[in-house]
Amino acid sequence: MKAKTTTWILPIIIFSQFCCTSLWFAGNSIINELIAFFNLSSESLGYISSSVQFGFIIGTFVFAILSLSDRFSPSRVFFICASLGAIFNLGMLYSNNNIYTLLGFRFLTGFSLAGIYPVGMKIAADYFEKGLGKSLSFLIAALVLGTAFPYLIQSFEFNINWQVVIWTTSILASIGGFLILLFVPNGPYQKRAEKFDKSKIFKVFKNSNFRASAFGYFGHMWELYAFWTFVPVILMLYQKLHNVTIHIPLFSFIIIASGTVSCILGGFISRKLGIKKTAFLALTISGLCCLLSPIFFMISSTPIFITLLIIWGMAVIADSPLFSTMVAQNCEVQSIGTALTIVNCIGFSLTIISIQLLGALIANYNLSIFVFMILGLGPILGLMYLKKR
Repeated sequence: MKAKTTTWILPIIIFSQFCCTSLWFAGNSIINELIAFFNLSSESLGYISSSVQFGFIIGTFVFAILSLSDRFSPSRVFFICASLGAIFNLGMLYSNNNIYTLLGFRFLTGFSLAGIYPVGMKIAADYFEKGLGKSLSFLIAALVLGTAFPYLIQSFEFNINWQVVIWTTSILASIGGFLILLFVPNGPYQKRAEKFDKSKIFKVFKNSNFRASAFGYFGHMWELYAFWTFVPVILMLYQKLHNVTIHIPLFSFIIIASGTVSCILGGFISRKLGIKKTAFLALTISGLCCLLSPIFFMISSTPIFITLLIIWGMAVIADSPLFSTMVAQNCEVQSIGTALTIVNCIGFSLTIISIQLLGALIANYNLSIFVFMILGLGPILGLMYLKKR
């Protein structure tokens, strides 16, 4: 009975994660339309993207402090947050929005995502004690596809208005939440914490293997969301430098969504090379892409440039499920939810710094082809800590 149940559980979690994480870049994918409709400044992309990250950070901090996913049914937590995220996402449709109300709705959407992404990993850990790395690879692959999905909607050539993107992502999030609530009960390996224990947050970092895995993840996060946020900007910059035309929404989707494939491949490769070696390899490749990015811009062949960005898009996320696996494996079972959440909280805090820093540097066009090198600091530091594990 258990085998039959778990056969269906992972696909449901994966699909639900895809549906709900489509909320993440819903605002980014329609930024030009939002700027025009609400008369916003051209710098709004960085602010709107960072507000989601900031909401996620505050949300994960609250979830970690209260140990919500360890004390209560993670499936119910997931459902409630998916429903709230869908509602807050619809707030962007309010016709009298200004930059402040938009940032508020994106913040609340990000807060809701704190009960979706890490809680989804917690649910997977409760079901798949063995083969957790492979399971999380599929799960984060779904997150990548969900994140890229709004760009795909925008890429269609039949004049879809920006409101359709909002409605679609909110409906998908609602569906994902209901699927988890109805078909994914508490897992067989779940050990619910009996009481609120804030000391868990500090105890997990006393484990040296946990600490090395967490800091490797932090280095990875410094690069990841800044790269994803500025993929359309990278494409626009290349257009200007070489006077070519690129279908920016479509190729933004392809570059970000390519990480779906690499997450799954990474899960299988890690079974042969080992989780640490596979994560080390992916982080090395993405770090090299950061450092070599000025050369990418100098290449006059658009297909080669796009191919290099796809390689970067694959490497930048391939190690994410592997770091999450190492984090989950190096803490007590009853603390997995809290550990994953606090590590996410710190990791996403770093993304705000890197996103805002890139935005400020890109404002100076003379330096813009070199600014992405700064993302290499994350992989370099992450590799240093990963070597200690």
